[in-house]
Amino acid sequence: MALRTRLTELLGIQHPIISAPMAFAAGGKLAAAVSMGGGLGLIGGGYGDADWLEREFGEARNARVGCGFITWSLAKRPALLDVVLAHAPAAVMLSFGSPASFAARVRATGAKLICQVQTMEHARAAVAAGADVIVAQGSEAGGHGATRATLTLVPEIADYLAQAAPAAVLVAAGGIADGRGLAAVLTLGAEGVLIGSRFWASAEALVHPAFQNAAVAADGDATIRTTVVDLVRKIDWPSPFTARVVKNRFVAQWHGREAELADPAVREREMKRYFAAMESGDPENTGVWVGEAAGLIHDVPPAGDVLQKIADDAERLIERTAGRRAATA
Repeated sequence: MALRTRLTELLGIQHPIISAPMAFAAGGKLAAAVSMGGGLGLIGGGYGDADWLEREFGEARNARVGCGFITWSLAKRPALLDVVLAHAPAAVMLSFGSPASFAARVRATGAKLICQVQTMEHARAAVAAGADVIVAQGSEAGGHGATRATLTLVPEIADYLAQAAPAAVLVAAGGIADGRGLAAVLTLGAEGVLIGSRFWASAEALVHPAFQNAAVAADGDATIRTTVVDLVRKIDWPSPFTARVVKNRFVAQWHGREAELADPAVREREMKRYFAAMESGDPENTGVWVGEAAGLIHDVPPAGDVLQKIADDAERLIERTAGRRAATA
């Protein structure tokens, strides 16, 4: 049994799984591994670096991949979209801001437009922009997001799309790291999943092994939504977005003391410490960007193995459920 959904048909993939375009972590090797495994891998456009994007598309070689952008940051460097479109991506994902300024350029190339949303207002904006795929991201997700939970956001958007944009394909994100999560969101009305944290903890991710080991050692209680990891980096994220990271020494020291951290002298000192820890692989004094799915992550295998296990486990669960229903019918 293969999990054929409208997402697999739309994107021409084997499994209804997309890897999240995680800034600084989702490079060409990770995206290619996911695509070669039967999903769709997305390179993380992050805050915008043309040389980095060129290099990572090169690392993807001939794999069919896409790319994702932080929309409000792309608005500051709109030419980066042309850099990506020149590589004929399978899809372009826009997150954390209105997609209206870029949607037409993406769709004109034939690339599928993926819009990640965190609220009903965002979903309506994605529909207005003509999104092919809408990713409903719950607050369980690692990295940036908002406050709605996956369990309620996905079916609410599914109901909305059924009336407002039935051609749009719904994907779920946030807290999904195994076959149980994939099987669950398919019953909620999604046609597939976008997975970040589980692929962040894979061999091809551009993540220091010490940070991945910290995530493996953590459980779901060990993460928090905070702004201190952006404040210390001097990155002004717009409301309502915050970041989910592991509650380490740095976060414990500054969460709730944002006003003190914002002092220029303090922030300059702490920023040096933060980036030094990031470079050296010190998981206590920098950001460890993983979500509540940390409690479901117990190893750091190749991304292709991660994808296949999620797909296989979801298929078995769905077959088992279907068998139980048939037995009681």
